[in-house]
Amino acid sequence: MTVFTPSPLMLYVHIPYCVHKCHYCDFNSHERASPDWAAYQAALIRELEYWATSPMFKDRELASIFFGGGTPSLAPAELITTVIESAAALCGFSDGIEITLEANPGTVDAGNFSAYRKAGVNRLSMGVQSLNQDELQWLERIHGEEEVYNAFRMARAAGFSNINLDLIYGLPGQSMQSWLESLNRAIELAPEHLSCYQLTVEPHTKLAARHRKTPYALPEEELALEMLFTTRERLRQAGYDAYEISNFARHHRYCRHNDGYWLYHDYIGIGAGASGKWDEKETLGMTRYSNTRNPERYIETVLQKGFAINSQETLSGDHAAAEAIWVGLRRSTGISRATYQSRFGFDAMEHFSDQLTAWQQRHMLDVSQDNIRLTATGLPLADEIAASVL
Repeated sequence: MTVFTPSPLMLYVHIPYCVHKCHYCDFNSHERASPDWAAYQAALIRELEYWATSPMFKDRELASIFFGGGTPSLAPAELITTVIESAAALCGFSDGIEITLEANPGTVDAGNFSAYRKAGVNRLSMGVQSLNQDELQWLERIHGEEEVYNAFRMARAAGFSNINLDLIYGLPGQSMQSWLESLNRAIELAPEHLSCYQLTVEPHTKLAARHRKTPYALPEEELALEMLFTTRERLRQAGYDAYEISNFARHHRYCRHNDGYWLYHDYIGIGAGASGKWDEKETLGMTRYSNTRNPERYIETVLQKGFAINSQETLSGDHAAAEAIWVGLRRSTGISRATYQSRFGFDAMEHFSDQLTAWQQRHMLDVSQDNIRLTATGLPLADEIAASVL
């Protein structure tokens, strides 16, 4: 018999405003000359109160908080402080809680960094994307290379000892040499964490529309794979552990919040376009919701109702179990068979034998008594392997 144990609980806070929406961006972000920060803050607190007192989240401490966007570093320090203080009062914090804030190097100053640190933010994630000026211009970033270095130095001076830098490779016409120059410059800064993503042309973005009209010279599959494996080897040499397909950390400074998603933990999502998820005790399935994406409509709805759910779905136990494999295989250590069986009541390898054994026989999956994980050969096929169980 499965003994249901709630997972650690996380909080995601979405800040939807940007100075400029980059053409490749698929996140819920909106250009506003003068956001109504007071109204948005009031809506965030109202929604947090609603979810924190709901049966599925009541009396559960938070293990992590993540301010994402959009551009959270545009927000007044007072908003960040108030959300953190309200979360502590309504939910309580686990020991050593991780609180991350995404920052754009072009929208921060020393005063903001100090205020964020004072508020309780203990991890920064900077959207650098490249350290090549021409590439930054193509990406439509509002910062330059020098601003990255300045922002990093200011963050260190403000007391941040856990910093992530986001980078993108596989840009049109980008050579391996150009990519490695950016990567090596980032390594020289010695951040605790690096996220390295291949450029994806997401539907419904400006980039996708432009690409359909006049296709960009994106890297061929062979070069893209070479970039993936060269990146992993270069970061291994520099002391960064690849704990997920695109995420690397020194000294075990993994992003606990993002790792929680891959471990299928529960999370509250507040803000325009934010999503949340909780496990269903009786069915062993799960329920998730997504909020209204437009910031003004979100504010109006939350202040009236306390929530702004735009869509909601509940998955059966079998469907949730398949989804947990889909996200769990992204982790370098893969899926713990014991933890999985404790959560869903059956062994993943036995339940999805037909699909997973086929990949194991092709040496794409490494299956031991303890774990199921991707091999180096299976790494580029992660999405295809995971989708086979859905």
